[in-house]
Amino acid sequence: MSAHKKRHFLSIGPVSSALLCSAALATADVPGPPAKGAFISEGLKDKEKEKKKVVAKCNSQTQTSPSRVVEEFFWIGNSIVAFSKWRLGYIVEKCMTSMQMGTQMVKLRGSSKGLVRFFYLDEHKSCIRWRPSRKNEKAKISIDSIREVCEGKQSEIFQRYAEGSFDPNCCFSLYYGEHMESLDLVSGTGEEARTWITGLKYLMAGISDEDSLAKRQRTRDQWLKQTFAEADKNGDGSLSISEVLQLLHKLNVNLPRQKVKQMFKEADTDDKQGTLGFEEFCSFYKMMSTRRDLYLLMLTYSNHKDHLDADDLTRFLETEQKMTKVSKDHCLEIIKKFEPCSENQKQEVLGIDGFTNYMRSPAGDIFNPDHYNVNQDMSQPLCNYFIASSHNTYLMGDQLMSQSRVDMYAWVLQAGCRCVEVDCWDGQDGEPIVHHGYTLTSKILFKDVIETINKYAFVKNDYPVILSIENHCSVPQQKKMAEYLIDILGDKLDVSNIKAEDSGRLPSPENLKGKILVKGKKLPPNIDENAEEGDVSDEDSADEMEDDCKLMNGDMSANRKQIENMAKKKLDNLMKESKIRDREDPDSFTIAALPPAGDSDKTASKTKGQDGVVTSDEANTSSNKRTSHSFMGSFSKRKKKTMKLKKTSSLEDTDTDQESTSSASRAPLHHNKKKKTMKLSRALSDLVKYTCSVGLYDIEAQANCTWQVSSLSETKAHQVMQQKASVFIHFNQRQLSRIYPSSYRVDSSNFNPQPFWNAGCQLVALNYQSEGRVLQLNRAKFYSNGNCGYIIKPNCMCEGAFNPNLEDPIPGQMKKQLVLKIISGQQLPKPKDSMLGDRGEIIDPFVEVEIIGLPVDCSKEQTRVVDDNGFNPMWEETLVFTVHMPELALVRFLVWDHDPIGQDFIGQRTIAFNSMMPGYRHVYLEGMEEASIFVHVAVHDITGQSGQRYKRVLSQKPKASFPGQPCCCTAQS
Repeated sequence: MSAHKKRHFLSIGPVSSALLCSAALATADVPGPPAKGAFISEGLKDKEKEKKKVVAKCNSQTQTSPSRVVEEFFWIGNSIVAFSKWRLGYIVEKCMTSMQMGTQMVKLRGSSKGLVRFFYLDEHKSCIRWRPSRKNEKAKISIDSIREVCEGKQSEIFQRYAEGSFDPNCCFSLYYGEHMESLDLVSGTGEEARTWITGLKYLMAGISDEDSLAKRQRTRDQWLKQTFAEADKNGDGSLSISEVLQLLHKLNVNLPRQKVKQMFKEADTDDKQGTLGFEEFCSFYKMMSTRRDLYLLMLTYSNHKDHLDADDLTRFLETEQKMTKVSKDHCLEIIKKFEPCSENQKQEVLGIDGFTNYMRSPAGDIFNPDHYNVNQDMSQPLCNYFIASSHNTYLMGDQLMSQSRVDMYAWVLQAGCRCVEVDCWDGQDGEPIVHHGYTLTSKILFKDVIETINKYAFVKNDYPVILSIENHCSVPQQKKMAEYLIDILGDKLDVSNIKAEDSGRLPSPENLKGKILVKGKKLPPNIDENAEEGDVSDEDSADEMEDDCKLMNGDMSANRKQIENMAKKKLDNLMKESKIRDREDPDSFTIAALPPAGDSDKTASKTKGQDGVVTSDEANTSSNKRTSHSFMGSFSKRKKKTMKLKKTSSLEDTDTDQESTSSASRAPLHHNKKKKTMKLSRALSDLVKYTCSVGLYDIEAQANCTWQVSSLSETKAHQVMQQKASVFIHFNQRQLSRIYPSSYRVDSSNFNPQPFWNAGCQLVALNYQSEGRVLQLNRAKFYSNGNCGYIIKPNCMCEGAFNPNLEDPIPGQMKKQLVLKIISGQQLPKPKDSMLGDRGEIIDPFVEVEIIGLPVDCSKEQTRVVDDNGFNPMWEETLVFTVHMPELALVRFLVWDHDPIGQDFIGQRTIAFNSMMPGYRHVYLEGMEEASIFVHVAVHDITGQSGQRYKRVLSQKPKASFPGQPCCCTAQS
């Protein structure tokens, strides 16, 4: 453990004066510091001087801080196994001690002012008292009368106060008596609130000390004794490390082997080194497997029992997990499947181990199990769907020198991608090839690509695949391409029997099942039908290659080695910059412009778009070309002069990336310059029907066209969105638009797809070979419909007017309030690339939650840092978000390791908002088997600008949808 972390681990640390001096304050009736946002009555302010004297006196004394009790109760990671005293019963007693010492809190009333009062648990642990009070000894609430303890600002009293008056983590309410009266309190810190909430829940369950807890665990102890005897193969009354490992595997306790050995060693306290006796094993097992958060949850619904019977489990599933019509048979199935104790199975009850197993199973996962399958309407026109799309699908790495492989098509198609790109060029011996033109990327045969697509297109699902053909071939080789497409794909290309709507709208994914659509250029109708070829515009060719980025113009074989060396050097520098940028700014979605050659210390300036995402500045460039070929100019951005020209004609550009510095051939169409054309084969043209590639000349005039696909670079699309967002939405209601990465992303980095989804763009093409944040967002989006590659757009984006950039994009529509309680973490690993290295330090984790959607919905909140605990950190913090359009929103959970020199990424899980399950759920970090965070999810309908008010009705909580339940349980849609 590092020195700075040892200090945190061993020291008591600074203590709140309100807690240290609680006894003295109780005697003197002196108020302590108010809770955040608390209202203090005028009469109490005159005693501030006296309070300060008492606080100073108390601070001079050395005593155990009650505020540390909550840390001892929750933050027990490695300390729980380092000291035998860290038993659950001992911690319960420490919690009771803190409550008996008392805490100064604000008592809210119906009026505008709160009262600062000193609350404490009486010596018999039978009631809560407070003072000063005009009721004197009658100022108390008995534990037996408490019906419910609610965290946060859920009561009606809290709703009377202005938003922001109190920290929700410091608020809680007690409901007591026959008439369900409420006592609404605000503590000075979140830790104090958690201590009281936890202690009260234990008291309500009849647990007040270690003895009362032990009595409740007798059935469990008997089961452990039987389990221990079965594992003790040689009958010597002890278990070796190998026997313990086998037993844990049998009990479905999945922990890292190194962690088990460490805990085993610390639990072995007697003279028999290397083995555990029964008492040692019981202590070891309970410390390792008993989740305090789950134990408290079980007690809340068990009616003071140490297990859940079928009725208790039904109440939990319906009240918290929002399941409907839960049958007794279903509950008995859960007990049979997850309860390891045979005695509990006979009694048909679920103990803490069975409850833990159930909550850690897929049934307790945050992802809606119904969304693993297609669950959306698939009968609408293609333009009403977001479609998973790949850019330069064939590449395994960067855009300049990496390998082209047919395997990439097999991989992306099986990963759910439904639009793949094929860059076609003339090859030797009349065989068309696929590669990234003007670069050193390797070449593969077009025929092999089509055969691979044919084999893997419909392995995972039958919904249509779009082949985005970028045609750079001569007419003879185009004919060869058409021949291969027809011979290999056969009936998959035949859409003659697919009828579009009478209105000319595109057919649906359902109608196009098993079909492959060719996206490419099409001969105009005025060409003689007998002509085998014709001229078409090449202005709309999305070849995505700027002159600046071309490694090879013409015959450069003599300089190939020099070009290759420079490309490697540039890519190496770019990768290093990218890693540093990702670490320092994990939210950066785009790659900064590379500096000109010789100016490697300069960085491209950045500007912020309307969606709040940092984008590369295109105007900060160099026009100096050092050598005859453009690549030696180091990807310089265009000249400022060219940039100005671009801005004046932003909506007249074609789907070629107009960042290009090339002159006449890339000029805007309204300039009086000769248009660039190419020859197109009739055979290839005839294969294109519903997905004809066209240029975007006039977005308003073209808005009512159908059966067309317009390709735009991310830069051009950003301009259209910022200037004519509503028109862009309308444009995407009739036809398809494809957004591809800037050609300056030579390292195959990805842009943020969310702004383009917000604008209704269907085909947002990403580099699938570049794992990271963007692909995580993409996966999360498309997983919500069985990962079939199609997600239906919200209704307001399919018809009518809509502007995603407005602060209130859907006036009059109910918003959603997401209330997320981040409770705990489990088995969080050390960061893979920790700045401190693997030197035994324990992580200091915190959780960050981000909402990604419409600009008005984008927000981010985080918990506090828990020191020195990656095994079972506890946060118990509530985060609240308002979401205007949940259909577009993604919820991203990130876990970080905080450190004085920065923060290290531990893991993440991103989920579509509408794929989250309500209630208590585990969020398993992507790519990690056991690492998770435990949360509570609640979603409420709200109105008004603030979006923060909602009404809670005790014992009548609204049901949330749960479409993925077994047949014995029905759910609301």
